[in-house]
Amino acid sequence: MFAGIAKAIFGSSNDRYVKSMQPIVNKIASFEPTVSALSDEDLAAQTVRFRERYAGGETLDQLLPEAFATVREAAKRVLGQRHYDVQMIGGITLHRGEIAEMRTGEGKTLVATLAVYLNALPGLGVHVVTVNDYLARRDAEWMGQVYRFLGLTVGVIVPNLSDDERREAYWSDITYGTNNEFGFDYLRDNMKYERHQMVQRPFAYAVVDEVDSVLIDEARTPLIISGPTEDKSELYKLVDAVVKQVDKSHYEHDEKQRSVILTEDGTEAIERALEAAGLLQGDNLYDFENTQVVHHLNQALKANVVFRRDTDYIVKDGKVIIIDEFTGRMMDGRRWSDGLHQAVEAKEGVNIEPENQTLASITFQNYFRMYPKIGGMTGTAATEAPEFYQIYKMNVVSIPTNVPVQRIDEDDEFYKNIGDKFAAIAAAIRDKQKTGQPVLVGTVSIEKSELLSEYLKAENVPHAVLNARLHEQESHIVAQAGRMGAVTIATNMAGRGTDIQLGGNLEMRMLDEHPDLVAGTPEYDAVAAGVRAEIVAEKERVLAAGGLFVLGTERHESRRIDNQLRGRSGRQGDPGLSRFYLSLDDDLLRIFGPQTMFAKMMNKNLADGEAIVSPWISKAIETAQKKVEARNYDIRKQVVEYDDVMNDQRKVVYEQRADIMDAEAVDDVVADMRAETVTTIVGDACPPGSYPEQWNIEGLKAAALDVLAIEPPLDEWMKEEMLEPEILATRIAEAAEATIKERAEEIGIDSWKGIEKSVLLQTLDHHWKEHLSTLDALRQVIHLRAYAQKTPINEYKTEAFALFERMLSAIREDVTRTLANIRFNFAPPPELPQMPSIFTTTHFDPLSGSDDTNDFDAASLGLVTTRLPPLQIVQPAMPDELGEDPAEWEGKISRNSPCPCGSGRKYKHCHGQL
Repeated sequence: MFAGIAKAIFGSSNDRYVKSMQPIVNKIASFEPTVSALSDEDLAAQTVRFRERYAGGETLDQLLPEAFATVREAAKRVLGQRHYDVQMIGGITLHRGEIAEMRTGEGKTLVATLAVYLNALPGLGVHVVTVNDYLARRDAEWMGQVYRFLGLTVGVIVPNLSDDERREAYWSDITYGTNNEFGFDYLRDNMKYERHQMVQRPFAYAVVDEVDSVLIDEARTPLIISGPTEDKSELYKLVDAVVKQVDKSHYEHDEKQRSVILTEDGTEAIERALEAAGLLQGDNLYDFENTQVVHHLNQALKANVVFRRDTDYIVKDGKVIIIDEFTGRMMDGRRWSDGLHQAVEAKEGVNIEPENQTLASITFQNYFRMYPKIGGMTGTAATEAPEFYQIYKMNVVSIPTNVPVQRIDEDDEFYKNIGDKFAAIAAAIRDKQKTGQPVLVGTVSIEKSELLSEYLKAENVPHAVLNARLHEQESHIVAQAGRMGAVTIATNMAGRGTDIQLGGNLEMRMLDEHPDLVAGTPEYDAVAAGVRAEIVAEKERVLAAGGLFVLGTERHESRRIDNQLRGRSGRQGDPGLSRFYLSLDDDLLRIFGPQTMFAKMMNKNLADGEAIVSPWISKAIETAQKKVEARNYDIRKQVVEYDDVMNDQRKVVYEQRADIMDAEAVDDVVADMRAETVTTIVGDACPPGSYPEQWNIEGLKAAALDVLAIEPPLDEWMKEEMLEPEILATRIAEAAEATIKERAEEIGIDSWKGIEKSVLLQTLDHHWKEHLSTLDALRQVIHLRAYAQKTPINEYKTEAFALFERMLSAIREDVTRTLANIRFNFAPPPELPQMPSIFTTTHFDPLSGSDDTNDFDAASLGLVTTRLPPLQIVQPAMPDELGEDPAEWEGKISRNSPCPCGSGRKYKHCHGQL
């Protein structure tokens, strides 16, 4: 009670923080008369002046008022839009590395220009992160007008760009792109073999649009780059056929955890079916030999029982395409990992693509935490404020609206079953359409969208359906959702990126009704003036009818998604209405709700078709949503905890790669590796504290020949008295060093330096790839340690550290072995068959199975290939006067040079043998 009184008197902490920015807003306003008086040339020249002042020691905070006033004036001249004072507060929030929560229609895209321009002045590059390629292109072109007017360069990162195009975009002052593109470019850069091939530059500042979608919703799934493995499509088909025979009584399906587990009877039945199909070795499913079959069986069960067509995915043109659970969009080209996508393809009887092996991965949490400063904006972030602070150290600031919100949010209506609910929804939409009030209907799946569409057809209500099947027409359908009597059904309205304007959208109407006219021509302007007048008149009628009515057919698991749907109505002070219709059959209530209480109350107290409206029940729904949000937060927290372990290792490996690429020569690194390898093999053969007669001299001989390609006189050395392992190690190291030196002189020191660098990079990449694969397998089973009363994450850290140590040791030995045993063929290399450019990027959730994967052609991925590049060896020049008779070669070429016959051996060991 006292907290409520204090808040009423002093305002909330957010109100006080927003109020503290008012003096800065006033200072920005004080520059407006001066800036407005500047000519276009002088206004554009402000950027050069600001940069000079920044170089002279002024900070960005000192430049902020004048810079913001400059951007406001530029936007007014170029776009015809002037930033409101509340938008200035949003810009200050972004500049401070915080999250600006602004309602839909408050102009977040325009707000970003303030912070982006200011932080672009140092010339280090600013990244503007959006949720899809359409918005990246649109915003780069739209807001790019302001930046270009002020003399800044703008680039955009979208799929299918070449390396040169990407590099040019990243070296612009401001770069637009999606979170996936930025993340994958970072991973691809750290798979390159030359520094000049890399496209990104060091991170400085980023602004994330729809920050809750990027840093919360998508943060459950790491980004993964992977390469193909062998084809196992027949095995998927056989296992799928077995699973389709399984009776419902043979498994337990947990919808909450999205898991399916075989019962004892089910295991026995599956064993017999697998035996009949010839897939079972022995008679026990869980024998070690059947590990792969068990994995495929689990994925096939999940595909057939948990994943639903037209909800989790659709089948289009013979391909299984994932549907994003938050936006309802088709994730074209994305694939589930760990064999799940292949299992779904087998279920649907379409062509099965091969699985992939991880080559590089990172989570969004660890990617975005590499930026020294990051700002974010969204319409809904307050519900996730604790997570934003804990993971990213970002505060959420609620920015007040420019005009008070007039939308009315009504209590939810509850019905006994889904049939009654949809009948009531169809009737409500029909009544609203008769009055001319536009209706936007939000559904949670394609299936529900099409079911409601059937109900509306029965009521003869004209309507448009926007779901993953109509992805291409998305912006056109949404833009006209505010027209008189329009009814639009949309799957998850979150992040559509298109403003719903009452009366219609001029730009979209011109595109739809007059596609032959070109913007900017007199003919276009004349027609546009008439359409604009129609829109103004129509808007008045829509306002009189009550504005946009947002109708939710179901509560989403996350309150943010519901708030985003509501936020589509009531923009810029327009009137509006929102209402949710619920039933006991809804997934949220069925899986997470207090089922017994709801079931008893609904069944006993409600007649067919009757509704109940109660704030108390709405509160219970909100509690269920909080439960789901807490569970999803735990999943994301677990993902980042596990990735933090790998992140430390990733930093070491990527920094090492960068140092190797930057170094002129790596001979000192290779020499250290060789010395440590010698110490290791001598230590294995001659354990500390043992007597010489106990030493494994034969094993040491074999190791020296295998790893170092030398045959030291160990038998002679063993005759010496007082021989110590350290003396042996020193002698063997000297012999190995002499052999390497001879080899380097043989082909030329410069060529040898290139070979050392190439071998080092290739070996590092090979072992890092294997290490990632091992960590993936470890993460899938580490939870079993909990049965031994051990904390899985601590066990994972210990095991991962030991595996990393083992990887470093293996790298040292492999580099030493490769350089010692490498053979050179100086003949022209044979032509290799063209390598198919198969490369896969994955956005995969290792914990819940929720997973997006993006398949691109390798040519569009900066030419990162799954095959290591060939060693670049400079061929020594041969004398021109050499004849074909080997007898004439003596004395004309060095005895250490390759034999001219092309055998690949030294001349002294081939035709020059004495």
